Formats: sequence, structure tokens, C-alpha cells
Amino acid sequence: MGRLRVYGRIARVLLVVALGLSMAGVFGVFERLGIANSMVRRQRWSRFFMARLSNALPFRVTVHGELPQQPMLWVSNHVSWTDIPLLGMVAPLSFLSKAEVRTWPVAGWLAAKAGSLFIRRGSGDSQLIRKQMTRHLEQKHPLLMFPEGTTTDGRSLRTFHGRLLASAIDAEVALQPVAIRYLRDGQIDPLAPFIGDDDLLSHLMRLFANDQATLRFICSSPLSAPARNVRRWRIRRSRRCRRPCSGRCHKTSQCRFGRRMRPEANAVPNVGACSHIQVCITKWLFENACNWG
Repeated sequence: MGRLRVYGRIARVLLVVALGLSMAGVFGVFERLGIANSMVRRQRWSRFFMARLSNALPFRVTVHGELPQQPMLWVSNHVSWTDIPLLGMVAPLSFLSKAEVRTWPVAGWLAAKAGSLFIRRGSGDSQLIRKQMTRHLEQKHPLLMFPEGTTTDGRSLRTFHGRLLASAIDAEVALQPVAIRYLRDGQIDPLAPFIGDDDLLSHLMRLFANDQATLRFICSSPLSAPARNVRRWRIRRSRRCRRPCSGRCHKTSQCRFGRRMRPEANAVPNVGACSHIQVCITKWLFENACNWG
């Protein structure tokens, strides 16, 4: 009987995915006919689909803090593929995804039709995607990114790919840090993480074979990005920066992650401010996603 229940729940997820495919097909027809599809409409329909998919998953979502009412760049830790529907149901959002997702059957097509932006990490196109993100935010469309670039077990944070945070500074919008944590019986959920060699079907069967878990979703106060017309700083590494910091730093330098850096005025914008924002978000996410019960 338990196995039949698991299969029934998986069948429900597949039915919701079929609904999403039909919705994406409508947008595809609109594109072929040359009918304009605003990002607002895509996000609204995407949120409707995410809510239905979340209801089919074995999680109860609790929201702590106030959801933003203005378009912002959302920044979150990443534990599982389930983060996307569970986050996508609480607000109309577009997502920044890795380029491989676009090639996935079904999921890639759904993501593209929902208005996701795609980045190929390590290919040198960070400036291009940064411009796309800036344009997206300037048009008052909220966007969510996972700066770790991959999933974790929920107990720690990976290194941030924080350069793209500068898009919020370029667009003059605030950043909204959000922390997610999966709990089961008051402890970190060992079943929710989608890591390593996990495949989707095995992960779903593992989730549905157990009782409902809880996703705690915590909103920080938004971080205001510096205005574009204020003085900007570039942090440039000196020759000595390549060595581990000895603690005897120049009084105008910043020690961070064992590197010595020197600010230079009137140079390439946003990098110094972006580094400061990255440190603030990393610290807050660690305290709220990995270090509390």
C-alpha cells in the first residue's frame, strides 16, 4: 500500500508537469503568431504553475519575515531542485539558471518559456549575462539567483559567484537575501538535498516514501545597492596580494579570504561595493540557513 501511495504522488507531480507543458505550449504558439508576451504575464503564469507543483510535493512552507513588494534581485542558498517551485510560489520571479538546464528535456523548455536567464559558468560570458540581468531588473521584473552555482546538503555554503550581484547596483535596485532550510522532526532534513549522483525519480521516491517535511523560508531586510552616480571603487590586487595575508596590511587595504587588496578610485565601477555586499549576504545566509534550528 505504501508503494502505491508513492506512485500515486509521483503521478500527481507528472500531471502538474503536463499542465506546465500545456501552459508553455500556449506561450510557444503566441511567439509563433507574433503575439507579445510580457514578462509580467510569464511570471504570473509561472507562479500559478509553481504553486500547483509545490502543493504536489511533500513539503510545508513557512515564511519568516516580510516579502518584498518592489522588484529586487533575490539571492538564496541552494539545496535542491525543489527550491525553485517552493520559492517560485511565494512571489512572481524569474530565475538565473546554469546553461545546462536549458538542454534538459521538459525542465529546460519550461524554464525558457517561464522567462529564465541562463549562464554558462566559466565561459567568460559573465559580462553579457550581467547586462541581461541589469536590463531585466531595470524593467522592474524581480529576479532570483543562486550564487553558489550548485546545491549543497544544507549544512554549509559553497563559494559565492558574486560578480553578478553588480547587476543590482547597475539597475539601482535592492538585493533581497533569502535563506531556505529543510527540516524534518526539528532537524536538518537529510532527504531533501539533491546532490551528487542523485537522479530525479529516485529523489522523488525517497521524498514521497516519508512524511511531510518543512521548508523554512526566511526573508532578510533588503540591502540597498549604492546609487550609480556616487563615487565608485575598484579593488585591485597588488603584486603582494598573491601571497597569503600576514596581517600587516596597508591601512587602506581590505583583508578578505586571505588576500590583500588595494582600492583605487575613479576606475571600473561596482566591484568594491559588490565585494562588500557579497560578504554581507554570505554572513547572513550562513547564520540563517546553516546555523540555526
